[in-house]
Amino acid sequence: MRLRDSTGGWGAVSRLLHWGMAALILFQLGLGVSMTRLPDLLARFAWTQTHKSWGTVIFALALLRLGWRLANPTPPLPAAMPAWQRRAARASHAALYALMLALPLSGWLMASAAPTQDLLQMQNLVFGRWPLPDPFVPGVARIETAAHAIHTAAAVALAALLALHAGAALKHQLVDRDRLLARMIFGR
Repeated sequence: MRLRDSTGGWGAVSRLLHWGMAALILFQLGLGVSMTRLPDLLARFAWTQTHKSWGTVIFALALLRLGWRLANPTPPLPAAMPAWQRRAARASHAALYALMLALPLSGWLMASAAPTQDLLQMQNLVFGRWPLPDPFVPGVARIETAAHAIHTAAAVALAALLALHAGAALKHQLVDRDRLLARMIFGR
């Protein structure tokens, strides 16, 4: 099993990061929507802590994935792919990376700027153990509000972009039959 990417396909590390992060991001999107609808404040608090923790993991994995991508050659797109699709693929991948970083950052800013957090003397802890820095003591409501708006808009944009990404992958595999999806599954 090849670990590194090559001109022939994606290596095991890229594939693991791709599918692992896909699963985590889908989990986070679902958890984010579900937790905001919970009427029970204690349950909502617990789910929010879980959401913050996995968001931190996604941020770290996104940095790792970005570094890995910069250090490895990207397998070429199919030769028959039109230029507009190549541009769209590059733009959508750049947007995916930006959103994978923007969502955890805006969530962290929202949580750390929340005046309620200081009022209740809560700390942002990853999996209940490791504290995140808190640059806003005391909290600043206008920063919390702005970060919340960014976080929500980024989540909607990410969900839409993921649907587009999955649809394009299926189109390439099933209609164009150029094995783009197979390369991300099997590495060749």
